[in-house]
Amino acid sequence: MEASVVAHVTGSRTEALAELERRARVHLPAHPLSARRRRLLRQGDGFLLVVDGAWQSFATRFTVAELLEDSAAPAAPQLAAEQPAGGTVRAAAGPVPAPSGPERTAQPEPEPDVERYADGVPVRPSWLGRGDLP
Repeated sequence: MEASVVAHVTGSRTEALAELERRARVHLPAHPLSARRRRLLRQGDGFLLVVDGAWQSFATRFTVAELLEDSAAPAAPQLAAEQPAGGTVRAAAGPVPAPSGPERTAQPEPEPDVERYADGVPVRPSWLGRGDLP
């Protein structure tokens, strides 16, 4: 099974189902290459698209789901109730340290003396020839 988010809809569940149906109706799956029959079925909070090809059928399921948590979502602004007494937010003295781990988005600067293809990818991988690797 492979899952992907096709859209985010802000509104009611009925509006989300209407948008999902619209997307399911125009969806063109990669397989089969030459479709002989398309069937769109409604099932609970979603749709099932069955496309028959020359040799077999392929199914795609479209489901409405409520987003409860997203680890990659931007930080929400601080609410007034969460602010310190007096209503002002004081900044810490000194520079703010850069985040570490998966949320860090800064890319390291490319080495200027490394031969690269036109798209910026090094011709020789940096790990090639290193003695500290198994």
